[in-house]
Amino acid sequence: MKSEEERRQELEQQERILREKEVELRLREIEADIHNSPAPFYQTVKHQPENAQKSWGKKAIIVGKLFTLGVVALIAVRIASVLASLIILAALVWISYKLFLESPKKNS
Repeated sequence: MKSEEERRQELEQQERILREKEVELRLREIEADIHNSPAPFYQTVKHQPENAQKSWGKKAIIVGKLFTLGVVALIAVRIASVLASLIILAALVWISYKLFLESPKKNS
């Protein structure tokens, strides 16, 4: 008669063999499913806008807004430049007045 240890080892070996066979069988089934079922094919269609004039109108509006923004920015820069020039000129005139034209007697 076989001992308990031998019997347990034999059962473990049979279980291992059975699991390996199950895994192999499942892998074959999966492989067969992959090869037998064709991949789905989807026909693609290029997007056509419903009305080309609408898209051109939208683009024209965007270009107009951008142009207007550029003009406004240019005007703002010109105005800022003129104001800065006036402030600098006023500062130079004031400093010149204080240095050269104001009498020293008033400060004493």
